Amino acid sequence: MKNIPMDLLRTLATVADAGSVTRAAASLGRSQPAISLQMKRLEDIVGGSLFHWDGRRMSLTDSGETLLGYAIQIVGLNDEAIGRLARPRLEGHVTVGTPNDFAVTFLPQVLGRFTERYPGVTLEVSCDLSARLLSRFAAGRPGFDLILAMQAGPAVGRTAYQWTEELVWAAAPGEAAWKRRPLPLAVYPEGCIYRLRLTQALDAAGIPWRIVFCSASLAGLQAAVVSGLGITVLARSTVLQGLQSPEPAKALPALAPVTIGLYQRPHRLAPAAPTLAEFIAESFGALQPGSLPSPGKRRRRTAAKKRIATGT
Repeated sequence: MKNIPMDLLRTLATVADAGSVTRAAASLGRSQPAISLQMKRLEDIVGGSLFHWDGRRMSLTDSGETLLGYAIQIVGLNDEAIGRLARPRLEGHVTVGTPNDFAVTFLPQVLGRFTERYPGVTLEVSCDLSARLLSRFAAGRPGFDLILAMQAGPAVGRTAYQWTEELVWAAAPGEAAWKRRPLPLAVYPEGCIYRLRLTQALDAAGIPWRIVFCSASLAGLQAAVVSGLGITVLARSTVLQGLQSPEPAKALPALAPVTIGLYQRPHRLAPAAPTLAEFIAESFGALQPGSLPSPGKRRRRTAAKKRIATGT
């Protein structure tokens, strides 16, 4: 079985990205003959031509395009593995503030994976309404390295990341609470963005409503909805399976999304906090496809080739 040396694959990606052996040689800090010799050696290994030449201009053959795709993946994985294994041990204590519904649904799994990867980091998580978390954070009060908070409009302030979250009506299947008037509502306390969104939507649609249950606990709201006491509005990713009934979604007004901001303290930030922020943001993006910016295939490929060319 033949093996292709990593340096040849890295050079191939650089040549393809640069569009010429001369520019690739300058990028890699090597002579043009040395680069040409590497590409000739690579062609000998794979047993075919990798480039078309038109004077000084060059392009990849079909075989070259195929090998380039593998080269980007192989060298990228190599660099990722080396970078991860050579990374200094991450240690420390990070404090996180989050709304209650995130803390009792998927966030524990996200933080569990983080601590498994970085066992030297301890996490302290506190729950509160987003408005209160933002107020404490804006006032510069100690207590949090990072906070997750929801806002009606674009996140403002020192956000490490931000994305949007869809809101949905939650009602028990088979229950007719959503047909009653005034509409019975189970809500979080005053100041909750969900509560603001649902009352604004109902008022705009001219639908009378009344609050029949109020709780700061997601479990309490879910229990009230399951029992048929009332209906509520929650982020789609936090609703129990089966409570996103299609009937109320069609009969009740559409809900504007909210913005989730992941904020980090500007001063005396725990060393592990930026790594945790990136980890949380990536996890949210995986849970909600398209919520985080997703560059196109061409942009990803160009970025990968640049990383390969520089060895970063």
